[in-house]
Amino acid sequence: MRRTIAPTTLVIVLATVFVLGTLPRAQADAHKDCSNASLQGSFGFTSTGTLLALPPAFAGAFAEIGRQTFDGEGNTDGTATATANGNLNHLTFEGTYEVNPDCTGSMTLHVSPLNATVPLDLVIDDEGAELRAIITGNVPGNTETRIYRKQFPRGKEK
Repeated sequence: MRRTIAPTTLVIVLATVFVLGTLPRAQADAHKDCSNASLQGSFGFTSTGTLLALPPAFAGAFAEIGRQTFDGEGNTDGTATATANGNLNHLTFEGTYEVNPDCTGSMTLHVSPLNATVPLDLVIDDEGAELRAIITGNVPGNTETRIYRKQFPRGKEK
């Protein structure tokens, strides 16, 4: 009796390990492709960097917090509070974005009242709940990175 229980238990344990080991791979493959629709909803963000190409009073360390909304069709807008070298600014912006199948992409923001156009590269992660971006404009001395987090759980957008 003991001899049949041990092999049967071993087969059950091995089958369970095999099934549980393949589930995460199957789930990861199901969420592999992205599109503009992958980036949808409102996100809070923080931004830090150095902006040396600004006039002397503003050139220096840069920090920003804000809220940005993506419509899932390639359009975005938002508001932010920023400080450049200690000078406080309240900003609004609107723009467009494009998401590639590998969940990378780009966006262009038109910032008021600065009348500036800001190009960024981006990557979506955590199944669309997080976004990371970096400024890509060809302006020597300017660096900026942004980290976005979805404001509200899926299905509870406000």
